[in-house]
Amino acid sequence: MQLIDSHCHLDRIDLEKEQIEFEQLITNAEAADVKHLLCVAISMDQFPSMFEKAKAYKNVSFSCGVHPLHVGEDKNFKLEQLAELASEPRVVAIGETGLDYYYSKDTVKQQQHSFEHHIDVANTMDKPLIVHTRDARKDTIDILKSNQADKCRGVLHCFTENWEMAKAALDINFYISISGIVTFKNALELQEVVKKIPLDRLLVETDSPYLAPMPHRGKQNQPAYVKHVAEFIAGLKGVSVDEVAEVTTNNFKELFKTAKV
Repeated sequence: MQLIDSHCHLDRIDLEKEQIEFEQLITNAEAADVKHLLCVAISMDQFPSMFEKAKAYKNVSFSCGVHPLHVGEDKNFKLEQLAELASEPRVVAIGETGLDYYYSKDTVKQQQHSFEHHIDVANTMDKPLIVHTRDARKDTIDILKSNQADKCRGVLHCFTENWEMAKAALDINFYISISGIVTFKNALELQEVVKKIPLDRLLVETDSPYLAPMPHRGKQNQPAYVKHVAEFIAGLKGVSVDEVAEVTTNNFKELFKTAKV
């Protein structure tokens, strides 16, 4: 069996808290059949150090972008330099980008401008988008459509929205990535949505160090725990975890074509 953690933040895991070395994160993942990791950027300022930290590991790919909650914070790089940083061959995706109106309503226009720029770069470079969306369902889909994101395609990561939004994303050839939230007892609506999403359009992720799945809820997350997400999805869909692993791995390869998996 081979699993892929399609979204993690290796540079944000508190190693001191876990009392482990960075290499142990990779070893733990491999022991849990997680053979590849996509390490996702949240700002361009932090991208160089993130890349340096994990570049020695051949089973790690990278993204480059500015999280909507970090729009305007970069001091060393301007948004116009996104394409330059993202030209690194091991950068297989643009993002994470998107809209978050839940935590930040005062930067809506900046978020929208940044999101549109990320889509333009993704289309120009032919690299898929990693999209964060919260409390911005209509604007997220509208911006993806109006900026022709169906060309570069991408994934709505850590999906917690309704079926209508999932369907709208599927209709523009996007994938849906499911995190440990799906294992939470109060995630009944999300569980019903996951049952409806075709398996061949799903990815699995941890979003480490956040949102650890059951039975690790409340602890710091790490890529090894993506196996629990896959097992839970298998139960929801009435298929084997081996099938979930095989299909989601193939989905990852199909979307992130330049990843060395």
